[in-house]
Amino acid sequence: MTYAVIDSPLGPLTLVATDADELTGLYMDQQLYRPEQETFGDRDDSILPAVTEQLDEYFHHGRTTFDVPLHLRGTPFQRQIWTALQTIPYGETSTYGGLATTLGLGQRSARAVGLANGKNPIGIIVPCHRLVGSTGSLTGYGGGLPRKRALLDHERGGHLF
Repeated sequence: MTYAVIDSPLGPLTLVATDADELTGLYMDQQLYRPEQETFGDRDDSILPAVTEQLDEYFHHGRTTFDVPLHLRGTPFQRQIWTALQTIPYGETSTYGGLATTLGLGQRSARAVGLANGKNPIGIIVPCHRLVGSTGSLTGYGGGLPRKRALLDHERGGHLF
């Protein structure tokens, strides 16, 4: 594995690539469940140029979807949740219970959806920020609630910070 650190309006982002140049991690500084830096391999800021370009377009030029190769590492249930997150359209939100119901898991699985969502290793591109509480309230976010609010505001036409 190899990693790069890029600047963003949310602060530095660490991009982690597999040996096959697939994105396997996108982490913010001080993010919950962020793996230890030593597990990312060697630093090479020239890797994943398409990811860097698409993130820049997302933050500054109106990109609403991403089409970079991903390698999601997690349990089958986590990968199911992370894949489903990618179907929530830009600028929209869903609830933890709503996503559970959509997947045929039932409302009672909302907490399990939330736990899997919190361990999403590819923030922003796998848009875990688009899940909100049952009342529409902003609930936990691995990158911190101010960043979650900023991402949602950005997708609704606002400015980041």
